[in-house]
Amino acid sequence: MSADGTRGPGAEVATHCAYCALQCGTLLRPSGPGVELEPSPDFPVNRGGLCQKGWTAPALLTTPDRLRSPLARGPGGELAPAGWDEALDLIVARLDRVRETYGPDGVGVFGGGGLTNEKAYALGKFARVALGTSQIDYNGRFCMSSAAAAGNAAFGLDRGLPFPVTDLGDADVVLLAGANPAETMPPLMRHLVHPRLIVIDPRRTRTAEQAALHLQPAPGTDLALALGLLHLAVTENLLDKEYLDTRTTGIDAAWQYALPWWPERVEQVTGVPVEDQRTAVRMLAEAGRRYLLTGRGVEQHSKGTDTTAAFINLALALGLPGRTGSGYGCLTGQGNGQGGREHGQKADQLPGYRMITDPAARAHVAGVWGVDPASLPGPGRSAYELLDALGTPGGPRALLVFGSNPVVSAPNAAHIARRLAALDLLVVADLVPSETTELADVVLPVAQWAEEDGTTTSLEGRVLRRRAALTPPAGVRTDLEVLHGLAVRMGQPAHRFPVSPRTVFDELRRASSGGRADYAGISYERLDAGEALYWPCPDAPDGDHPGTPRLFLDRFAHGDGRARLAPVEHRDAAETPDTHYPLHATTGRVLAHYQSGAQTRRVPELLAAAPGTHVEIHPGTAARFGLTEGALAEVTSARGSTVARVRLVPTLRTDTVFLPFHFPGAGRANLLTGPALDPVSGMPEFKVCAVRVAPWQEPQA
Repeated sequence: MSADGTRGPGAEVATHCAYCALQCGTLLRPSGPGVELEPSPDFPVNRGGLCQKGWTAPALLTTPDRLRSPLARGPGGELAPAGWDEALDLIVARLDRVRETYGPDGVGVFGGGGLTNEKAYALGKFARVALGTSQIDYNGRFCMSSAAAAGNAAFGLDRGLPFPVTDLGDADVVLLAGANPAETMPPLMRHLVHPRLIVIDPRRTRTAEQAALHLQPAPGTDLALALGLLHLAVTENLLDKEYLDTRTTGIDAAWQYALPWWPERVEQVTGVPVEDQRTAVRMLAEAGRRYLLTGRGVEQHSKGTDTTAAFINLALALGLPGRTGSGYGCLTGQGNGQGGREHGQKADQLPGYRMITDPAARAHVAGVWGVDPASLPGPGRSAYELLDALGTPGGPRALLVFGSNPVVSAPNAAHIARRLAALDLLVVADLVPSETTELADVVLPVAQWAEEDGTTTSLEGRVLRRRAALTPPAGVRTDLEVLHGLAVRMGQPAHRFPVSPRTVFDELRRASSGGRADYAGISYERLDAGEALYWPCPDAPDGDHPGTPRLFLDRFAHGDGRARLAPVEHRDAAETPDTHYPLHATTGRVLAHYQSGAQTRRVPELLAAAPGTHVEIHPGTAARFGLTEGALAEVTSARGSTVARVRLVPTLRTDTVFLPFHFPGAGRANLLTGPALDPVSGMPEFKVCAVRVAPWQEPQA
């Protein structure tokens, strides 16, 4: 092993998967220009298993159209190869012009939940120190923000799972609200074999097919269902009263909002039968070891924070959180979705999950960075608000994008593409061409997961070592090298933006010290020695802190040690069906693909498994609108239309259609989704909009 922790050529390297927040353990061996991969038999999360995406991840390293040289848009409008010095000089010159004309907030930065902790930390620092801008957010806002807001309010701390994944295997009952891990993170199902599952989902997904009980509410009504379940817990005397009295506050106020949601009213609003509501509450209340887990189906709404809070209320009412063998958790989606929101690429946060408006937090982080606290900007716009403001009066005129593809992944996608096209400068750092790089003025090729060292933080709050098995191809740089090159050209001292991941992590440890997400006691040395370290892991003067696998066993993170139940009320989605748009549309993932699909659509086996977008629709609904299996349909909302191939699904609700969001062009599901945002979290309403469907008519020439 070299001085910076990387392995020598040809050595087997233990690292972690390129994709979801399970961060399954893998072993890599260099083979030709790429690597051979096998699952780690020892890593407890995947236990020797991988999903189809994980097995095929090495194909992306050698994909024929991988970016291997910077590209710059010339006078003729075409992207053409450029040298690194030329590209970085061009970016800085144009950034300087924008900043001189529009001020520091004339430049925005858009990050990603797949960036390592080191890169997320460096990106936030670069935005606030080198650029001086408040306009930074990331695509994790589209993933975890509602659960984070609800978790912080309820528990005083946001960690996706406040317990190890392996705890789920001993459960008797697990309720999954708006989560489909059988397709989104299949290795997790190895831990859900023993428990009886209750699944809440408008679709009969692969996960729902394995459930003892499936509740199928109309899209946008999960909050009403959660209030109804709490109502039943109270009226059927299933509350854990001692737990509520000693460990929580707020049950009386929460009950006042649940009181009007008697079971028959819930059935009328959601479509979930009264008996199924009762069965679900009893199963969860009467089990010995039980967990309630939420996912994107609950959170990606304009009321996602309140909906998540309502499910947390139910968990608290039954006495689940903060007990060995029981608990509440959220299934984080992106590979570093947990760490990505802890270290400063979110509009309102500084490293260590510190809030940017807190004077003490600003002083601490500024001290680590060697800058005046007053020089740090305040909070900026959330992700959709940032994208929506691009190129408008008062909005950013330049944008740097790292690890994201908002042309496909953002809601109201056609509008966002127009906003990106209106910029004076768009810079995209990525590993393959994407629908967003097609709009860029400069494209920077960056290293992949098997070519870089660093850390990620899994959905259970465990900090993991990512290790390089290969050196990046000639012409490719790491994101840390890109940020260093830009910062130095902008007049920053070279030492302020190091390129060594280990050096960056050591600084991150200092910046996070004392924060809610405290990494101070975690080091590369401890991780390389095989220690399993979960944050918070503060620096321990009398020895190495063991980390915190299970949170809240003694107290919650609020000052009084108690969790808070939230008074929340149901409200309709921003759009509900009407005569013009009579159906609900909901979006999500399929087994073969990940996020915007820019990576997985380049893997032949995955593309063969899911070659294009489709629309799931009940056979009766399809017949009503003249649609047949395999035909092309036009799905239209108030914002635009998507063309998708019809897939008849008898188990789907008759008032609902489903589209996956991984596909580009006319197949973009997010051409349909709208701009409504959760007022607390800034989460867009991906999971429900009103649409109509019709047979697709080829445009006349």
